Amino acid sequence: MEGRLIPMKKLFAILLTLAMVLSLAACGGNSGKTDDSAPADGGSEQQEPAATPADEGEGQGGEAADIRVAMITDYGDITDQSFNQTTYEASKSWCEANGVKFTYYKPAGDSTAERVAMVEKAADEDYNVIVMPGFAFGETITEVADIYPEISFIALDVSEGDVGGTVPENVYCAVYKEELCGYMAGVAAVKLGYTHLGYLGGMAVPAVQRFGYGFVQGVDAAAGELGVDATVEYVYGNQFFGDPDITAYADNWYQNLGVQAVFACGGGICTSAGEAAAKVPGTKVIGVDVDQSFTLDAAYGEGVTLTSAMKGLAATVNHMLDEVAAGNFANYGGKAEALGLVSGDDPSANYVLLPMDTTQWGEGFSQDDYKALVKDMFDGKITVSDDISAMPAVSNITVNDLGNIK
Repeated sequence: MEGRLIPMKKLFAILLTLAMVLSLAACGGNSGKTDDSAPADGGSEQQEPAATPADEGEGQGGEAADIRVAMITDYGDITDQSFNQTTYEASKSWCEANGVKFTYYKPAGDSTAERVAMVEKAADEDYNVIVMPGFAFGETITEVADIYPEISFIALDVSEGDVGGTVPENVYCAVYKEELCGYMAGVAAVKLGYTHLGYLGGMAVPAVQRFGYGFVQGVDAAAGELGVDATVEYVYGNQFFGDPDITAYADNWYQNLGVQAVFACGGGICTSAGEAAAKVPGTKVIGVDVDQSFTLDAAYGEGVTLTSAMKGLAATVNHMLDEVAAGNFANYGGKAEALGLVSGDDPSANYVLLPMDTTQWGEGFSQDDYKALVKDMFDGKITVSDDISAMPAVSNITVNDLGNIK
């Protein structure tokens, strides 16, 4: 780009290449032939040992062979049982299936500067598609998009506001209608017999608020339909990880207030809800972002996970990488899309959903009931507000808005 300095590493590479060309011309050596078998990056190695790149493959044909995909974690890692792990696994799986080179990078610290450094490293190592999960990448995108116009950036859970109001042409932003799957989880909990509920959010960022406010609306609607009293204890931990203070808070909910199930919405904060639920037989946790039953049940007891309010992260990754490989990224670049319901007949096709296989369905709320709920939402018979300016008005329940734990 005009008016920008060339990074020192790139300048060095350019000068080195020029020197090699001049040397070959002077020697008149190999009649212009080059060794195409040499690695394009000069044999540099990715320093994350778990991120063994998939071979690019021969004979793949089409656009897929021309792309090289990197995924960068935000402040978490690829074992966070949530956003980073799902995005990593989906990206890696797609690349392996399509013979595309893949790796991931973990920033050295939780800062924009460290995330920018990983983008620079990926660019230096010749990756031209970068997948970034989480709103924390907003500032990173504003710093790097213009510098690397040849890279296609796929940003998950990053909104227009996160990137300053205008999405660069080489960036696609996907956000999710969290209020919809939060609503589904609230309806499911009440209809399955849980009427004293907790909402334990991470930080009060828009996505976490939409989950919570949708949950409150779902609890209110189901309680009104059944004619039962219900209560939601509502709090934010002001962080995305569990700790002894938050566990103690959840202990009080389960052991003293009689809370039966807690929607833990904030990455690793679910560990505190799980630890507390494990001490009171019969109490439950509601997972978030992905189907957390596999990890929560393994850690805190079989059956502790009632359901999970999920986002279609893997579906987004697969769709976007398909589109990039097909040469269609221009149809998406410069846009931020809010992904929600795309089918009233097949809940699993939607970008916000409950897990069909692991939700603890019962007489009060069966798979057929869930399908009917999704269809009514898709058809507009049920509407859920995405307004996060204030706690939703309720008619049938009590909401104890408790602010922040910390």
